[in-house]
Amino acid sequence: MDVLVVGAGEMGRWFASAVTSDVAFADTDPARAAAAADAVGRRGRAVALDDEESFGVVCVAVPMRVAGEVIEAHASKAQQAVVDVTGSMRGPLEAMARVAPARERVSFHPLFAADAAPGTIAVSTAASGPATDGLCRDLEAGGNDLVPVDPGTHDEAMRTVQGRTHAAIIAFALAVADASEEVPDALSTPVYEQLSALTERVLDGTPRVYADIQATFDGAEDVAAAAERLASANPDEFASLYDDVGR
Repeated sequence: MDVLVVGAGEMGRWFASAVTSDVAFADTDPARAAAAADAVGRRGRAVALDDEESFGVVCVAVPMRVAGEVIEAHASKAQQAVVDVTGSMRGPLEAMARVAPARERVSFHPLFAADAAPGTIAVSTAASGPATDGLCRDLEAGGNDLVPVDPGTHDEAMRTVQGRTHAAIIAFALAVADASEEVPDALSTPVYEQLSALTERVLDGTPRVYADIQATFDGAEDVAAAAERLASANPDEFASLYDDVGR
């Protein structure tokens, strides 16, 4: 079973490395596709994005904002299955159902960066079969923990797991950047140090990825509203909010 990976970025390369099939990469940047194919070794090759060749499986590994249109453009190249690793589930699976209703259809979301693999992978299965079962076996053989989930449940959870979490961390970074005073190292606390470490981790990523997460799942408005509640609370109200969260 051969696999076409549409999108030769971090997650596309991760998926290719995690399965045992021969892999072809297609990307808007042909040089990036060629580099990804070289990284896979003898299993890999690059193909043009508009190539009409068919494959056993088509895996869409592109930013969430373009997942639907890419699935619609390339799902017809799949002989057996269409899958994605874009990070959202409801939209991609709906697009797969529209354009590839007779194919196996699964959405995978690795809950880790590629350099932290293996880890937990959320899996939403719309239509299973031998091709996607084989992919799942490959992923499990690589040490990953596959967790079945409903696509709606997944996307709602990502509003907190990613949207609200990232917004809170980046908001903290913005508040610190806007502050006029500097914090001497000798005056830091364990909580401050841990939050600073999380800030460094998030800010080491790709800005557009975090922007896409906000556009897809939101979360920043909820964090802003919560911060406003704290900012406008008197001491008794603040203590009450603190107690409510603690419970």
